[in-house]
Amino acid sequence: MSRSTHITQTDTTAHDTAAVDTSQLYHAPLYADSFPTLRAADSAARPLSHAAIIQPVKGEPVTSRGHSLIHDTGAMSLLLAALFFLVVSYRTGYKYLENMGHNLLSVRRRESLFEDNTADETQILSALIGLTCTLEGLLGYQAIELFHPDLLSRLQQSVALHVLVLVGVALSFYLLQIVMLRLLGYVFSDRDSTRVWLDGFKASQALLGLLLFPVVALSLARPESVNYVLICATILYFCTRFAFICKGFRIFYSNLLSLVYFILYLCSVEIVPLAIVYGATISLCYYL
Repeated sequence: MSRSTHITQTDTTAHDTAAVDTSQLYHAPLYADSFPTLRAADSAARPLSHAAIIQPVKGEPVTSRGHSLIHDTGAMSLLLAALFFLVVSYRTGYKYLENMGHNLLSVRRRESLFEDNTADETQILSALIGLTCTLEGLLGYQAIELFHPDLLSRLQQSVALHVLVLVGVALSFYLLQIVMLRLLGYVFSDRDSTRVWLDGFKASQALLGLLLFPVVALSLARPESVNYVLICATILYFCTRFAFICKGFRIFYSNLLSLVYFILYLCSVEIVPLAIVYGATISLCYYL
């Protein structure tokens, strides 16, 4: 009897275990709104009606950044190359910088038998002239952008090309002036006076490059100040030019007739070629 009862209970237990699917059972949560201690400690829980309303950000309208040559790789590479050539030449040609004031102002025909420029001085002079032409090309580009806005789209499409062309124009104008000064010296003066005159011209152009460098650096860093930069660059150009003209006047003035020749020189060499080069440069930019 006990054996059969035990078997029956065992079978019933097995039957109940197999028949009940515990995964389908549902147990109501004891704390439907989280645990009381956690709910009390949650200070961030607040009704949405009490939440702050985020206001849309009201910023200023977008303004375009001013165009600057400093963002153009080609133009900056040209400037860095000119500076690198100057730095390399300075180590052996620094004496020319020491004598620059003498070359610019002195009118003495001959001081010693060893006054001719050495190869090192010629190298640093070439580096200074190259820097001057490069800076003039950069300033010319900015001036054309400012005074000829119809060329703005053309210029910005190929910045490096236009800067390179303007640097070439500045270098060609420098060489043209050398030729004209030599020709005038050959016709109206002697060899020594012409040499001293040319030394003054080269020194004035070399000094101009050194004076223009901080001005151009300012225009590259602050494009919005290009108006003042161009005014300052123009003043520096005329100051160095005036120093050279005064030296020429001291060399060649001897009587009233020489004064007439000097006035003709100012018109034919200092004014007319500059106006021609300006017009040719604008036409060249239209062509490019």
